[in-house]
Amino acid sequence: MHLRIVACLLSVPLLAGASLPKTGPLPEKKPAVAETTKPAEEKSEKDTPKTDRNEKPLPTPGHAKPLTEKPETEPEPVLTIEPEDSKEYDACLAALKQIGATFKEEKRIDDGKGCGIDKPLTLDMVLPGVALKPQGKMRCETALELARWTKEAVIPAAKAALPSEGPLATINQASSYVCRLRNNGTTGKISEHARGNAIDIASFTLKSGKSIEIRPRDEDSTLTGAFQRAVTATGCLYFKTVLDPGSDAAHETHLHFDVLERKNGYRYCR
Repeated sequence: MHLRIVACLLSVPLLAGASLPKTGPLPEKKPAVAETTKPAEEKSEKDTPKTDRNEKPLPTPGHAKPLTEKPETEPEPVLTIEPEDSKEYDACLAALKQIGATFKEEKRIDDGKGCGIDKPLTLDMVLPGVALKPQGKMRCETALELARWTKEAVIPAAKAALPSEGPLATINQASSYVCRLRNNGTTGKISEHARGNAIDIASFTLKSGKSIEIRPRDEDSTLTGAFQRAVTATGCLYFKTVLDPGSDAAHETHLHFDVLERKNGYRYCR
């Protein structure tokens, strides 16, 4: 115990004689904080330089054109009159004469825009004793299928349904060759009438004078209704397209028949 006290007393003069610095170490200055830039997504309208609102932005190289620019229009396809094979045409004429049709061969028709017939004819009598009124211009194939359908389907149907009114005397057509678009539209595809491939049947007249007009007859339970449904159904055995009053509003008053060739022999019958 006495030794510890003596050691403490001896250390006091040593501490008193030690030289201490007059001033302690100065604290380091806090580095100035640089102003940080706001992220692009946080910039306000004040940070964005003002530009003239009427000034149009310059196009950026390699980028697509602005959507406001009018797209380039593709040139319309050139429609031409399809030439007919001479051998097939001659064979068709021979078959048309053999079945008893009366017709006149005409000069090539070219009305522009793809309208026309390479080898047209004017059909007068579909069969002996059965007139087409008015006469109609069309391709030979169209006339031949009309004559076959009339002989093998229409005349037997009229005889079965209306025996006291027959026989069939006239087929009244509403349209044969005419240069127009489908359904008389202002836009769309060219009509098969414009190529001589189609004919529209408006009514039939029997020897007695009775007229059978084409109209919606799906619910008509009379023999007249049965006659129309029969000739419509058989039409698809001869023509590639058959449209009746049940197809759409444009065909409520006639039957549309045409010989348009489709892939794999497909036929469109409504």
